[in-house]
Amino acid sequence: MIFGKKRVRHHHGQDHNSDHFHESNHSHGDSIESKDEKTLKILLVHWVNHNESHEEGFREWVDKARNMGKDETANNIEKAIEYLQKANEMLIEAKKHM
Repeated sequence: MIFGKKRVRHHHGQDHNSDHFHESNHSHGDSIESKDEKTLKILLVHWVNHNESHEEGFREWVDKARNMGKDETANNIEKAIEYLQKANEMLIEAKKHM
């Protein structure tokens, strides 16, 4: 699962004692997070994990399609895997901005 890896967890590596500001609408204090924001964070993780589970099955069927002599089918499934991976990259990037 991608979201189990350290690189995805949201953390500001900045020293908050320095003079800087954020233009985003998030806070580092004890503010109450909206229900929709909490839900979206959960969904982003879920979607990536869900996509990864499909990717495993897709890879299995690439091999089976090739064994059936269905190279074009296998090529298209491989392309779908690439798109799935790109979608996950975008979802991970979205999570970073939460």
